[in-house]
Amino acid sequence: MEITGIILLVVLIVVLVYLVMLYNQLVQIKHNVSKSWANIDVLLKQRHDELPKLIETCKQYMKFEQETLVRVMEARAGVSSAREQQNIGALGAAEGELRGALGRLFAVAEAYPELKTDETFQHLQARISTLENGIADRREFYNESVNINNVRIEQFPDSIVAALFSFKSMPLLKFSEQELKDVDVKQLFQA
Repeated sequence: MEITGIILLVVLIVVLVYLVMLYNQLVQIKHNVSKSWANIDVLLKQRHDELPKLIETCKQYMKFEQETLVRVMEARAGVSSAREQQNIGALGAAEGELRGALGRLFAVAEAYPELKTDETFQHLQARISTLENGIADRREFYNESVNINNVRIEQFPDSIVAALFSFKSMPLLKFSEQELKDVDVKQLFQA
Protein backbone atom coordinates (compact mmCIF):
# COMPACT_ATOMS: atom_id res chain seq x y z
CA MET A 1 0.00 0.00 0.00
CA GLU A 2 2.82 2.34 0.81
CA ILE A 3 4.47 1.95 -2.61
CA THR A 4 1.14 2.47 -4.38
CA GLY A 5 0.60 5.68 -2.42
CA ILE A 6 4.08 6.95 -3.29
CA ILE A 7 3.60 6.13 -6.99
CA LEU A 8 0.24 7.88 -6.97
CA LEU A 9 1.76 10.91 -5.25
CA VAL A 10 4.64 11.06 -7.77
CA VAL A 11 2.19 10.78 -10.69
CA LEU A 12 0.03 13.53 -9.17
CA ILE A 13 3.07 15.79 -8.71
CA VAL A 14 4.23 15.16 -12.30
CA VAL A 15 0.75 15.97 -13.64
CA LEU A 16 0.54 19.11 -11.51
CA VAL A 17 4.00 20.31 -12.64
CA TYR A 18 3.01 19.62 -16.25
CA LEU A 19 -0.22 21.62 -15.88
CA VAL A 20 1.70 24.52 -14.30
CA MET A 21 4.14 24.46 -17.22
CA LEU A 22 1.25 24.51 -19.71
CA TYR A 23 -0.36 27.41 -17.87
CA ASN A 24 2.89 29.39 -17.89
CA GLN A 25 3.37 28.76 -21.60
CA LEU A 26 -0.17 29.94 -22.34
CA VAL A 27 0.41 33.08 -20.28
CA GLN A 28 3.60 33.80 -22.21
CA ILE A 29 1.81 33.31 -25.54
CA LYS A 30 -1.03 35.61 -24.44
CA HIS A 31 1.46 38.31 -23.50
CA ASN A 32 3.28 37.91 -26.82
CA VAL A 33 -0.02 38.73 -28.55
CA SER A 34 -0.39 41.80 -26.34
CA LYS A 35 3.18 42.86 -27.04
CA SER A 36 2.77 42.45 -30.78
CA TRP A 37 -0.44 44.52 -30.64
CA ALA A 38 1.42 47.22 -28.70
CA ASN A 39 4.07 47.32 -31.45
CA ILE A 40 1.37 47.92 -34.07
CA ASP A 41 -0.31 50.49 -31.86
CA VAL A 42 2.89 52.55 -31.58
CA LEU A 43 3.31 52.68 -35.35
CA LEU A 44 -0.35 53.49 -35.91
CA LYS A 45 -0.05 56.36 -33.44
CA GLN A 46 3.09 57.68 -35.15
CA ARG A 47 1.39 57.58 -38.54
CA HIS A 48 -1.71 59.18 -37.03
CA ASP A 49 0.46 62.08 -35.86
CA GLU A 50 2.16 62.51 -39.26
CA LEU A 51 -0.99 62.60 -41.41
CA PRO A 52 -2.19 66.11 -40.40
CA LYS A 53 1.24 67.48 -41.37
CA LEU A 54 0.96 65.80 -44.77
CA ILE A 55 -2.55 67.18 -45.28
CA GLU A 56 -1.46 70.71 -44.36
CA THR A 57 1.45 70.51 -46.79
CA CYS A 58 -0.83 69.24 -49.55
CA LYS A 59 -3.46 71.93 -48.90
CA GLN A 60 -0.98 74.57 -49.95
CA TYR A 61 -0.79 73.08 -53.45
CA MET A 62 -3.93 71.04 -53.99
CA LYS A 63 -6.60 73.74 -53.97
CA PHE A 64 -9.07 71.66 -56.00
CA GLU A 65 -8.50 68.27 -54.38
CA GLN A 66 -10.28 68.86 -51.09
CA GLU A 67 -12.30 65.65 -51.43
CA THR A 68 -9.10 63.58 -51.44
CA LEU A 69 -7.79 65.38 -48.37
CA VAL A 70 -11.12 64.94 -46.56
CA ARG A 71 -11.12 61.21 -47.32
CA VAL A 72 -7.66 60.83 -45.80
CA MET A 73 -8.70 62.67 -42.64
CA GLU A 74 -11.95 60.69 -42.30
CA ALA A 75 -10.08 57.43 -42.77
CA ARG A 76 -7.50 58.59 -40.22
CA ALA A 77 -10.30 59.19 -37.71
CA GLY A 78 -11.69 55.69 -38.38
CA VAL A 79 -8.31 54.07 -37.74
CA SER A 80 -7.83 56.12 -34.60
CA SER A 81 -11.23 55.15 -33.23
CA ALA A 82 -10.72 51.44 -33.94
CA ARG A 83 -7.19 51.55 -32.50
CA GLU A 84 -8.34 53.20 -29.28
CA GLN A 85 -11.12 50.63 -28.87
CA GLN A 86 -8.72 47.82 -29.81
CA ASN A 87 -11.35 46.60 -32.26
CA ILE A 88 -9.23 44.45 -34.57
CA GLY A 89 -12.02 43.87 -37.13
CA ALA A 90 -12.88 47.57 -37.43
CA LEU A 91 -9.18 48.43 -37.54
CA GLY A 92 -8.64 46.15 -40.52
CA ALA A 93 -11.48 47.79 -42.45
CA ALA A 94 -10.39 51.31 -41.45
CA GLU A 95 -6.79 50.54 -42.44
CA GLY A 96 -8.00 49.50 -45.88
CA GLU A 97 -9.87 52.80 -46.24
CA LEU A 98 -6.87 54.82 -45.07
CA ARG A 99 -4.43 53.04 -47.33
CA GLY A 100 -6.76 53.56 -50.28
CA ALA A 101 -7.12 57.26 -49.45
CA LEU A 102 -3.35 57.66 -49.08
CA GLY A 103 -2.80 55.87 -52.38
CA ARG A 104 -5.23 58.26 -54.02
CA LEU A 105 -3.52 61.25 -52.36
CA PHE A 106 -0.07 60.19 -53.54
CA ALA A 107 -1.38 59.46 -57.04
CA VAL A 108 -3.13 62.82 -57.27
CA ALA A 109 0.03 64.54 -55.97
CA GLU A 110 1.73 63.43 -59.18
CA ALA A 111 -0.33 66.10 -60.99
CA TYR A 112 1.25 68.83 -58.84
CA PRO A 113 4.95 69.20 -59.71
CA GLU A 114 5.51 71.87 -57.06
CA LEU A 115 4.08 69.57 -54.39
CA LYS A 116 6.15 66.60 -55.54
CA THR A 117 9.34 68.65 -55.19
CA ASP A 118 8.39 70.18 -51.84
CA GLU A 119 10.90 69.00 -49.24
CA THR A 120 8.32 68.70 -46.48
CA PHE A 121 6.04 66.62 -48.71
CA GLN A 122 8.88 64.34 -49.75
CA HIS A 123 9.94 63.87 -46.13
CA LEU A 124 6.39 63.14 -44.95
CA GLN A 125 5.69 60.80 -47.87
CA ALA A 126 8.88 58.86 -47.09
CA ARG A 127 8.09 58.83 -43.35
CA ILE A 128 4.55 57.55 -43.92
CA SER A 129 5.79 54.92 -46.38
CA THR A 130 8.33 53.75 -43.79
CA LEU A 131 5.60 53.57 -41.15
CA GLU A 132 3.36 51.64 -43.57
CA ASN A 133 6.11 49.08 -44.09
CA GLY A 134 6.60 48.83 -40.33
CA ILE A 135 2.88 48.32 -39.80
CA ALA A 136 2.86 45.54 -42.39
CA ASP A 137 5.80 43.83 -40.66
CA ARG A 138 4.23 44.16 -37.22
CA ARG A 139 0.88 42.95 -38.55
CA GLU A 140 2.60 39.78 -39.73
CA PHE A 141 4.19 39.30 -36.29
CA TYR A 142 0.86 40.01 -34.56
CA ASN A 143 -1.02 37.52 -36.75
CA GLU A 144 1.64 34.88 -36.12
CA SER A 145 1.36 35.46 -32.36
CA VAL A 146 -2.44 35.24 -32.57
CA ASN A 147 -2.20 32.05 -34.60
CA ILE A 148 0.11 30.45 -32.04
CA ASN A 149 -2.28 31.49 -29.25
CA ASN A 150 -5.38 30.20 -31.03
CA VAL A 151 -3.82 26.87 -31.96
CA ARG A 152 -2.43 26.26 -28.48
CA ILE A 153 -5.70 26.93 -26.66
CA GLU A 154 -7.47 24.47 -28.96
CA GLN A 155 -4.89 21.67 -28.65
CA PHE A 156 -5.22 18.95 -26.09
CA PRO A 157 -4.19 19.09 -23.21
CA ASP A 158 -3.66 22.86 -23.46
CA SER A 159 -7.38 23.30 -24.11
CA ILE A 160 -8.15 21.99 -20.62
CA VAL A 161 -5.87 24.54 -18.96
CA ALA A 162 -7.11 27.28 -21.32
CA ALA A 163 -10.73 26.53 -20.43
CA LEU A 164 -10.01 26.40 -16.70
CA PHE A 165 -8.34 29.82 -16.76
CA SER A 166 -10.51 31.48 -19.44
CA PHE A 167 -7.88 31.94 -22.12
CA LYS A 168 -9.60 33.34 -25.22
CA SER A 169 -8.90 33.12 -28.91
CA MET A 170 -7.82 36.38 -30.52
CA PRO A 171 -8.84 37.83 -33.89
CA LEU A 172 -6.37 38.10 -36.76
CA LEU A 173 -5.72 41.58 -38.14
CA LYS A 174 -7.01 41.47 -41.70
CA PHE A 175 -7.18 44.41 -44.04
CA SER A 176 -10.05 44.97 -46.44
CA GLU A 177 -10.26 43.45 -49.88
CA GLN A 178 -9.79 46.96 -51.31
CA GLU A 179 -6.19 46.98 -50.13
CA LEU A 180 -5.46 43.73 -51.94
CA LYS A 181 -6.61 45.05 -55.33
CA ASP A 182 -4.32 46.76 -57.81
CA VAL A 183 -4.66 50.53 -57.95
CA ASP A 184 -6.24 51.85 -61.15
CA VAL A 185 -4.24 55.04 -61.60
CA LYS A 186 -6.30 56.21 -64.61
CA GLN A 187 -9.45 56.04 -62.52
CA LEU A 188 -7.80 58.07 -59.76
CA PHE A 189 -7.06 60.93 -62.14
CA GLN A 190 -10.56 60.85 -63.68
CA ALA A 191 -12.33 61.10 -60.33
